[in-house]
Amino acid sequence: MNVKYKNLGLIDYKKAWEMQEKLFNELLAAKQEGSNKQNDNKLFFLQHPHVYTLGKSGNKNNLLLNEGLLKSKGASFYHIDRGGDITYHGPGQIVGYPIFNLDSLNLSIRDYIFNLEQVIINVLKNYGLVASRSEGETGVWLDVDNKVKARKIAAIGVRISRMVSMHGFAFNVNTNLDYFNYIVPCGIVDKGVTSLQNELGREIPLEDIEKQLLEQFEEVYGFKFEGLA
Repeated sequence: MNVKYKNLGLIDYKKAWEMQEKLFNELLAAKQEGSNKQNDNKLFFLQHPHVYTLGKSGNKNNLLLNEGLLKSKGASFYHIDRGGDITYHGPGQIVGYPIFNLDSLNLSIRDYIFNLEQVIINVLKNYGLVASRSEGETGVWLDVDNKVKARKIAAIGVRISRMVSMHGFAFNVNTNLDYFNYIVPCGIVDKGVTSLQNELGREIPLEDIEKQLLEQFEEVYGFKFEGLA
């Protein structure tokens, strides 16, 4: 099965959210109608201007900035419909939004999220970093067994309805980590946040990471990509 892919570049969060909602609802409708369009799976890579998003069950107290300070940092805030708590998106971070019919890909919800994590774990291995999962917490972590050093390098937050997905992952590549100081990331108080640049001590071309992510999506999920006009 082929999955359509497109890189949207730097795009406003609200605009991307509205796009996702439209495609998500179209895929749900196609599934309900039993049309061939229910196999029309898509993956988008993009970056957002500085923005904080809070999941539907998140605690707004985990945002440590008031409206005035948000503006002074050039950031916006949205309370959205994915799972998870609060996170940050910004330039230098690769965000991935899979709009997938999990049934068409023969995936359970658990396997879908496990595979998202595995894609990023495999890419990090290419840079000599041993990443893993943290029990009870989604995302990709480094030194997860060391309470002092444990730090998250990629966050995952999804919305799934009738086995159709939206939202996805945020992989800190060259991300400005200072912006995480203004939140309690994902509501987790005892673990830090990092980026690939922070770990390696050098900036990494985003196109290199995007290429490797696509390769790992094909490897882990077992499908092929085609371009999306």
